[in-house]
Amino acid sequence: MNRVFNFSAGPSMLPLPVLEKAAAELVCYGDSGMSVMEMSHRSPAYEEIITAAESGLRALMNIPDNYKVLFMQGGASTQFACVPLNLMKNGKADYILSGQFSTKAYKEAQKYGDVVAVASSKDANFSEIPVVDKSAFRPDADYVHICFNNTIYGTKYNYIPDTGDIPLVADMSSCIISEPVDVSKFGVIYAGAQKNMAPAGVTVVIVREDLIGNARPDTPAMLDWKNMADNGSMYNTPPCYSIYIAKLVYEWIESLGGLTAMKALNEKKAALLYDYLDSQDYYIAPVKKDHRSMMNVTFVTGDSDLDKKFAKEAGEAGLKNLKGHRSVGGMRASIYNAMPYEGIEALIAFMKKFAEENPKA
Repeated sequence: MNRVFNFSAGPSMLPLPVLEKAAAELVCYGDSGMSVMEMSHRSPAYEEIITAAESGLRALMNIPDNYKVLFMQGGASTQFACVPLNLMKNGKADYILSGQFSTKAYKEAQKYGDVVAVASSKDANFSEIPVVDKSAFRPDADYVHICFNNTIYGTKYNYIPDTGDIPLVADMSSCIISEPVDVSKFGVIYAGAQKNMAPAGVTVVIVREDLIGNARPDTPAMLDWKNMADNGSMYNTPPCYSIYIAKLVYEWIESLGGLTAMKALNEKKAALLYDYLDSQDYYIAPVKKDHRSMMNVTFVTGDSDLDKKFAKEAGEAGLKNLKGHRSVGGMRASIYNAMPYEGIEALIAFMKKFAEENPKA
């Protein structure tokens, strides 16, 4: 095989053992005589798959019994509308803006009610996470929304905002199942799967049961969490193959020792890269140190032409998709669960070589 180190922010690389398992079962799953991509979602074989996927995620994240797990479609961006449609009883919501996706969610929610940005780190170019205490939130807000890890800017919350009795909603698309998290501190957690769980196509929504059943009357059936919960995530044909891959990913993480072990591996990878960045002055890491993401590491040379050359030559060297997001430029190494330690070592070796061969003026 001639596999590269894929640093894409999403769709991202998947664990090799998962791909190999899926390849072995691609043509015929078990004794079904067909691929998972071909089987009816109402068949006993597929019902076993989706049931195992849910139970696997519940075990992995230690999800309390009073939470529903939904497998939905439309990506995390569809949840930007689902959240206000399902939660706005008083017509009010508070948002903390820490990057592009939290801002998009905020703008989408404004279509449905009185939505306030209680804090933003935009003035700092989203290089840090706003620190907000309970007094910042309106007591009659229906929920508070955050984006827990910011893929584009490489930041992550180093605390869980205290919202009191107000449900906390978190977009965890780019950090879910990378480390343990206390689900009970959140009313809703949602995540597009294509960064750390599965191919694009499925979105996981973890929602506390008392928050289900309050959707606006004009909420589309496909966006109503109660409708999806009542139908076991199969109101219509679900993204069957993506859910199957997610099941395999959950099993793979459990085989390594669960999320505690996964966190240790991710911390080791991130520390290796950040320690190198902090040890030299050719590359600049713009994110405030105590707000750095374990999953998305951003850096620049300070010269846009050098940044472009870096991304191009890195790709030619088998280090793919290191170009930063078009809105911020520079470089971004997304080092999700599936990225091996050797990938970080290869990246640092290339960074050293590039710096030697391309001195700054």
